[in-house]
Amino acid sequence: MKKRIISGCLVLALLIGGFMGIDRFRPEERSISIVNAKVEPSQKETGLKVDAKAAVLMDATSGEVLFAQNAHKRLPPASVTKVMTMLLILEACESGKINLSDTVTISERAAAMGGSQMYMEPGEQHTVEELLMGVAMASANDGAVALAEHLAGSVEMFVERMNKRAAELDMKDTNFVNTNGLPVSNHYTSAYDIAIMSKALIRFPETQKWFTKWQATIKVGLPGKEKDFGLTNTNRLIKIYPGAIGIKTGFTQDAGYCLSGAAERNGTRLIGVILGASTSKVRFAEISKMFDYGFSNFESVKVAKKGQVQKALKLEKGTPSKIDVVMEDDVAVLVKKGKKNSIKTKVEMKGYVPLPLKRGQQLGELVVYQDGVEKERFPIVAAESAKKASIKDLYIQMMKKII
Repeated sequence: MKKRIISGCLVLALLIGGFMGIDRFRPEERSISIVNAKVEPSQKETGLKVDAKAAVLMDATSGEVLFAQNAHKRLPPASVTKVMTMLLILEACESGKINLSDTVTISERAAAMGGSQMYMEPGEQHTVEELLMGVAMASANDGAVALAEHLAGSVEMFVERMNKRAAELDMKDTNFVNTNGLPVSNHYTSAYDIAIMSKALIRFPETQKWFTKWQATIKVGLPGKEKDFGLTNTNRLIKIYPGAIGIKTGFTQDAGYCLSGAAERNGTRLIGVILGASTSKVRFAEISKMFDYGFSNFESVKVAKKGQVQKALKLEKGTPSKIDVVMEDDVAVLVKKGKKNSIKTKVEMKGYVPLPLKRGQQLGELVVYQDGVEKERFPIVAAESAKKASIKDLYIQMMKKII
């Protein structure tokens, strides 16, 4: 017992002597490099040629581009603009700023919008979810404006948020001027940028019940004067292409026929974008052709699940003294069919990181290799928070080891 007490005192003295040092963990000291940008496959590599001004085929999980035609050309997107409008609303619901059940009062400005609409009257009220359904299915311009005003206070402030979010998503060929895509100067985006924001949007499971529903009925009008209004989905892709799950159509004389579409088969989810097709029939035929190419040649390999432990990390001078490092999100990569077994993974940790650590803080990356060549990197994060241990905490930890 005396020996244990003496040992404890020695440990305490050592702790006090070193306590003022920098608190950090000591994983493998390795910096995280940036993967080189990938070449976007064109007609030459794929044999595909799309009858439209621009087109992109993208893996919806990893963001890998499988085909590109004028992918970064700046073009008017028409109502495909509403992908960003819906994304901001759903992200605001996710963060708790607003709720799907919120009541929205329709303004004069919203009710006066032209083009496709729900024909709502100033002063009538709807939930956020009803308006989202109208935007998703019937491309309701009035619904898009009402949602923008509800979240940001005005259309102008909402458009500022649209452009800010576009920058955060690295959408370099995009500038929004309105919420709905009605013709206006300097309102543009690209097929690639639309695929990026569509990828962000369809991670919300709520979208599937709107994007895949063919018809629905809601009540519109002021109290006492309500009437049934039928919503019919503008996206015929969900009727004609097996596995189609969305997303948004668009048309103006300037933009031509546009479409951001998504389809899923056997766990593989793809996004296709068509801009500037000559007819509605052409846009659906061309995106179907892209999807056929993607599903015939590629398959998705699940690498890890959200929350799956990748490493148990010991902390120096931290409490707790050990935390799990986990996947931030589900991880899957796309490979050519028959190449599933070519995928390997490796955990790489950041260098020294000072305490405290926050839950969800990135601590490293899961690196995915195919045939020994790096393919993708995905964040791994702290499963829980950790703080700088007090002298008492450290003494208790060391005494437990001794005892």
